[in-house]
Amino acid sequence: MNWSNILHVIKEGNPEPKHDRHQSDDFWKEKLSSDVYRITRLHGTEAPFSGELCEVFEEGNYQCSCCEEPLFDSSIKFSSSSGWPSFTDPIHEQAIKYIRDDSHGMIRVEVRCNSCDAHLGHVFPDGPKPSGLRYCINSLSLQLSKEKENN
Repeated sequence: MNWSNILHVIKEGNPEPKHDRHQSDDFWKEKLSSDVYRITRLHGTEAPFSGELCEVFEEGNYQCSCCEEPLFDSSIKFSSSSGWPSFTDPIHEQAIKYIRDDSHGMIRVEVRCNSCDAHLGHVFPDGPKPSGLRYCINSLSLQLSKEKENN
């Protein structure tokens, strides 16, 4: 994935998810803590440098904290000094949904879990090579699974 691909996906449509894990709002309210619910279902943002996973670089997969769908592999996590966990690519192309975000007087690209539609954060074209992308993700929207899955 690169920035041009992301802009194309926003315009033409996101890929079908590997799994459909959409649930009702009531289901998510009951299942999630209030902080995780606020970030993932109400499109919140946690304070920079506040998340537990910001400086964790253990081997494993980062999964959606709502539906446990694998989203990012630990091998593509990097320290961006942004205050949020950062990745260069999703674990597979169907893992992430891309949405144009015009909020707060900016034009950005929001990223969501493609399986359950949880808000994860945003992607920016200022990351390291080879992708040049920086997926800036709320720590509360992720959970680290020490068992690595193959894409």
